[in-house]
Amino acid sequence: MSRKYFGTDGIRGHVGQFPITPDFMLKLGWAAGMAFRKQGKCRILIGKDTRISGYMFESALEAGLSAAGADVMLLGPMPTPAIAYLTRTFLADAGIVISASHNPHEDNGIKFFSGKGTKLSDELELMIESLLDQPMEVVSSEQLGKVSRINDAAGRYIEFCKSSVPMSTDFGGLKLVIDCAHGATYKVAPSVFRELGAHVTVLAAQPNGLNINENCGSTHMASLQEAVVAQKADLGIAFDGDGDRVLMVDHTGAVVDGDELLFLIARDLLRRGKLQGGVVGTLMSNLGLELALKELDIPFVRAKVGDRYVMSELQTRDWAIGGENSGHIVCGHLTTTGDAIISALQVLLALQRGGENLAQARQAMRMCPQVLVNVRFAGGQDPVEHPAVKEACEQVTQRMGGKGRVLLRKSGTEPLVRVMVEGDDETQVRSYAEELAKVVKQVCA
Repeated sequence: MSRKYFGTDGIRGHVGQFPITPDFMLKLGWAAGMAFRKQGKCRILIGKDTRISGYMFESALEAGLSAAGADVMLLGPMPTPAIAYLTRTFLADAGIVISASHNPHEDNGIKFFSGKGTKLSDELELMIESLLDQPMEVVSSEQLGKVSRINDAAGRYIEFCKSSVPMSTDFGGLKLVIDCAHGATYKVAPSVFRELGAHVTVLAAQPNGLNINENCGSTHMASLQEAVVAQKADLGIAFDGDGDRVLMVDHTGAVVDGDELLFLIARDLLRRGKLQGGVVGTLMSNLGLELALKELDIPFVRAKVGDRYVMSELQTRDWAIGGENSGHIVCGHLTTTGDAIISALQVLLALQRGGENLAQARQAMRMCPQVLVNVRFAGGQDPVEHPAVKEACEQVTQRMGGKGRVLLRKSGTEPLVRVMVEGDDETQVRSYAEELAKVVKQVCA
């Protein structure tokens, strides 16, 4: 069955436009509560990022869950991976995250975690969707769910992050700049790195409900780059609005993306004899990652874009490490989902063990020039499948002579067609990407 509401990363859209409305969230809370009650007892955690609409949707979900007889525990603003962790530790049946990740404050969305801290099964998502189409019936008064608040959630998650590194870990002498994107990491991330001994300067940690991801965080790296150079820091760390993505900046101000960070973590695990299987990337992973891993005899496979598909591939192969160039990195030997803080800690440990700074360590992987052009897609015929677009892609692929890749795909979270071209020559790659984007625009017009 095809999904009516759930995408690759939950339900997401523009606040006030269906389905990102209070009445839908009320019904969604009820449907989720009814679905999990069918699994037995029902206790559900709710966390959110810092966008202003989170208050509205938290209340609506809370009411719907209570109406279904589900007990609710509120976490307040917390990173997405923290909700996954706390869902497990509180033995809850599910966790709900109110967030639109790296999107601006005008958007919001809902993600679910199972009681094991993983994505929901297809069966449960389809059950929730089926219930959404049924009349909402409130349980009897004595069966209504109760609501409570977890006041020490931040402290619990901080300790969990610190437990992902050896007890002897000391980042004393390390000078860091951290960009919290005015998002969900604004409280916990500075504490984690400071308590492990680092000297930390914090950017974008004054959320007002409207400034999440605004010219900051992992989607806008300029301010972090400037701060790292100006303060002569060892490196900078940028999180996205909900704390499941991380990118870095080396001491020269150069951006280090998710592919490079994934490589550094995998290489460190290999050196210590703790790499479980190989590495999962995506169709968007840089060719340089594949080549660098091949030199180390580390198996590498590509999944479809989206953390859901990376996780599925890891589980199928019983591997532990995977991620995306956007900075969504899964350290499956430590936690159940992509966690920006834990991934950043693993990179710092790898640098410390290798006796290298970030600029030196990244030289072991040569990034191939990769150009990505986004083309807005209003609907109608799928432009990726249009004959003119397919023919243009085939022509560019032939002209590259086996020394590059072409990839076109529709975004799973935004109305965009992503045109990606990768090869040896950056000027040529950019020219090809713009050429293909022009064809896609003509088809979309």
